[in-house]
Amino acid sequence: MNSIESKLPHIGTTIFTIMSGLANETGAINLSQGFPSFEVSRELIELYHQAMMNNHNQYAPMPGLISLREELSKKTQKLYGSYYNPDTEITITAGGTQALYTAITAFVNKGDEVIIFEPAYDSYKPAIELAGGVVKPYSLTPPNYRINWEEVKSMITDKTRLIMINTPHNPSGTILSKQDLESLAEITKGTNIIVLSDEVYEHIIFDGEEHQSVCRFEDLRNRSLIVYSFGKTFHATGWKTGYCLGPEYMMKEFRKVHQFLVFSVNTPLQVALASYLKNEAHYLSLPSFYQAKRDYFIRLIEGSKFKFTPCKGSYFQLLDYSDFSDEKDTDLAIRLTKEFGIASIPVSVFYSSDVDTKMLRFCFAKDNETLQRAAEKIHAIQ
Repeated sequence: MNSIESKLPHIGTTIFTIMSGLANETGAINLSQGFPSFEVSRELIELYHQAMMNNHNQYAPMPGLISLREELSKKTQKLYGSYYNPDTEITITAGGTQALYTAITAFVNKGDEVIIFEPAYDSYKPAIELAGGVVKPYSLTPPNYRINWEEVKSMITDKTRLIMINTPHNPSGTILSKQDLESLAEITKGTNIIVLSDEVYEHIIFDGEEHQSVCRFEDLRNRSLIVYSFGKTFHATGWKTGYCLGPEYMMKEFRKVHQFLVFSVNTPLQVALASYLKNEAHYLSLPSFYQAKRDYFIRLIEGSKFKFTPCKGSYFQLLDYSDFSDEKDTDLAIRLTKEFGIASIPVSVFYSSDVDTKMLRFCFAKDNETLQRAAEKIHAIQ
């Protein structure tokens, strides 16, 4: 066979692979891909090691260890006042991206329309297309990236199956407010529309704001699947473990796909996480930890040629270069990596349409020394 018809003819290698590869090739500081450079908790690593040494090395139950699901149920109820049954409404997944793909595959049929908000994490669109769905993007514009919910309402048709949201938002670093979620509840009320909420940065939120999970809102909770990531929360993105919450009637369908996609997830890590989550300080301390990183980074880059609005959540900061360059963001990102030794992500790659917002995304989940060296390079850019 000399050729095949691609199911994703317009999709190439992800920008994260490209920019991280270029950073490695050139020796640039990598603020492109979203992974921390600091250590994972020694306590968590020891718990993981102990679990393996205690022979917790075979398949976990398909939905995940009940001990971990019980801890997540307690955590969700305490943080958001919403109870999820650990037996029927929580599933452990092989990371957030797998959970998103599973949810989309479980509920999107050929011809179904899915509303996404762009710039959007790059796995959303391909997953929808592989399921036979039709992507209907709503374009958010800088610097505020706000949603006009009346405009979203006008996009809804009898084919709308799913609305995907992401808060805190990657790549913009914005967050959805209580009013945003109330508006979403209002426009989906009385419909069969499902909400898929990507909340992997739930604990990385700043300036005294509270994370507005869809599970805080009863009307939304009853129609929503919510995706979380232990990797984002505990600085261990390479462990690729997360979880999904949803009402029983939806989780039943989610698990039908999950069981044939990965079946079950890393057993000793689940044992470790079940123990580690008992100490709520391990996640309640994250907002102040990451806000200190954000504040340190923006202090370091003040006075550079970039403009910026401090992000409200996630560990990404957008920098606006429109004052000093007319280059397309993809070209500038490559040039800065090669000529100045600092790698970022061009924001245009998060849109379906051909846009150039003159924005680059930088990850500040790095140790202070790395941020200092990165800031020196940012100040040298012209």
